[in-house]
Amino acid sequence: MNLKGIILSAILSVVASAITAQEADYTRGILWVNEDWYGHQNSTVNFLVPDDPEGNFWKYRIIQAENPGMELGCTNQYGALWKGRLYLIAKQEKDPGASVTGGRITVCDAKTMKILHQQPDIDPSGAQCDGRGFIGVDEHKGYISSSNGVWILDLDTYTVTGQVEGSSNPNAGGDGDKPNTDPTGSLYHGQSGTMVSAAGKIFVAHQQYGLLIVDPETDKVEKVLSMDFVQEGAGIGSVVKSKDGNLWISVAKNVQGTGSFLNCIVRVDPTNLSYEIIETPEGMYPPSNSWYAWTPDAFVASSVQNCLYWKGGPNRWFSGTKIYKFDCDTRQQSLFIDLEKEEGDWKLYGCALGVDPVSDEIYMALYHEFGTPTYVTRRYSPQGEKMRDYEMIMNYWFPSLPIFPERDQESGLEKPVVIASESTGSLYSLNGMIIRKDVKMNDFRGIPPGLYVWKSDTETRKILIR
Repeated sequence: MNLKGIILSAILSVVASAITAQEADYTRGILWVNEDWYGHQNSTVNFLVPDDPEGNFWKYRIIQAENPGMELGCTNQYGALWKGRLYLIAKQEKDPGASVTGGRITVCDAKTMKILHQQPDIDPSGAQCDGRGFIGVDEHKGYISSSNGVWILDLDTYTVTGQVEGSSNPNAGGDGDKPNTDPTGSLYHGQSGTMVSAAGKIFVAHQQYGLLIVDPETDKVEKVLSMDFVQEGAGIGSVVKSKDGNLWISVAKNVQGTGSFLNCIVRVDPTNLSYEIIETPEGMYPPSNSWYAWTPDAFVASSVQNCLYWKGGPNRWFSGTKIYKFDCDTRQQSLFIDLEKEEGDWKLYGCALGVDPVSDEIYMALYHEFGTPTYVTRRYSPQGEKMRDYEMIMNYWFPSLPIFPERDQESGLEKPVVIASESTGSLYSLNGMIIRKDVKMNDFRGIPPGLYVWKSDTETRKILIR
């Protein structure tokens, strides 16, 4: 090859590398964690680019695609982005029908999805301990909730260094010979579930004890808020944090994991643990909860509005057509989305509901029946208008939850800002519905928070109203 050919080859190689790197940037879309088909294959992650100009919205099974020969563990229900890494937590390290052993803990580079670390066990002793959730404490430490307590993960070495004192499952240890599918075993009683950070503490939903308040400096449970104040024998479902910093708790009727609920939610002040019980209005439902076959629950908070969204219905396991909105300021609950009134006979699968922290748009994974491998991901505006469906290839995905890009300074992604302007134009929703005519870009009083399109005679802009 002559010199010109060598140079051309080198240039093409650089260009190809640049294109590959650009295509592999998974921080520019939404990650969907899937339980996938238990008994047949390990869990998966799909990647959605909702505004791709070419219509190439989906990339499927990206963990396998970026890590040939490697897979996640079995029933991976949770994932979280933290400081440029994706932490994926599975219930077991391998599905019974899979040929590849994955891990209960998998850590990936957030941009490339290359696996940085994977391990089969959470408990360093090797005792059975199934994964639930993850939360980052600081740049060096994270917590993993599990069927037996909360565990401390060193983020520098990926080593589990111990268990948070006071978080263990009081039923563990006596039935180690029971399979993980046996609902009478300790895997389904006394578990630790969702976790949030507030007021310098970590708050953990514990199936048997209630709300654990963990001091991250000492890695100890310093207080416990039992749900007996709501009703004797009541348990906790999940805990979320609203925009104003308050904690909100869904309430289970008991601690047995039956899925039964009490008709209320509870607000807790994270600084002094004062609480308020808000009754569910007649004809509506509180958040559904799931400890048996644990999921994070379809119970989420907006980062833009001071509100919550949840799935609720009369059947504790299979109701999936009604999404409620709760205004944390007015304490008003309303029916936000009713899938029964939309075409297609769709239902929300499990906990597959999320709110984009910047645009405030709502995403949910919908299905027909458990025996039908047909799914779509649906996108709604902050006002509850259906924006579009993203059809998926046929597979028993059983989606768990969406993970939105990190939007903080540490991740290098800047939040959109509204640019003040004296120009006058019209404001539209993203699906083209006109919101207001003759409005200046610096005067959006009375417009609900969300992502909009503003058009004048000379320019068009996407506008984020907070």
